[in-house]
Amino acid sequence: MLVTSRSYAEYEAMFDLTELPASVLDCSAGGSSFTAEAAARGVDVVAVDPAYELTMPELVDTVRRSLPVGNDIVEEHEDKFVWHWYGAPERRDEMRLEAADRFLQDIGEAPDRYVAGRLPELPFEDGRFELALCSHLLFTWADTFDRDWHLAALRELIRVTSGEVRVFPLVLQGTGEPVAFLPEVLDELAGVRWEIRKVPYEFQAGADEMLVITHS
Repeated sequence: MLVTSRSYAEYEAMFDLTELPASVLDCSAGGSSFTAEAAARGVDVVAVDPAYELTMPELVDTVRRSLPVGNDIVEEHEDKFVWHWYGAPERRDEMRLEAADRFLQDIGEAPDRYVAGRLPELPFEDGRFELALCSHLLFTWADTFDRDWHLAALRELIRVTSGEVRVFPLVLQGTGEPVAFLPEVLDELAGVRWEIRKVPYEFQAGADEMLVITHS
């Protein structure tokens, strides 16, 4: 299990966030510090991830072991990544370590903010959140999860959200290749508007766009 620790600053850039609404879902959140930092800003924020089924010692171990695994993926596809946002690999490592520490502290102090669950079935009522964020799951792992799973997952995120769903990135992990079934999935979404929007973040070369879905 890979439980990645991304920072609030990375979320701001990946999702082009300027101001957060009152309620936000982070799915699947992994070991990111976004929930801790958004909560500190007064936001009603919930993180959901299957990793939260683990005991605390297991989760700590998994988060710590995931840090070098993410670097292995980058090294394997070194020519597919750019460093202008981070500046240097060392800065990315520093941000991830800080995010992991903040996440582990917060889940220990406020476990109710962290819910064990997985797409395409979430344990929330319709319209529970104004904004749902999905980082590095949908489309990133399109070689593992098929077209039908993606369609069901998007519909579930739409169901639990009253405002917007934002998904980043829209390419395969590692290679950065486009996802062949993305247009088909978007064509099947009913009752919503969608757009693909540029964001001020790029790590995988060419992965600088997010999907924004808005209720009609």
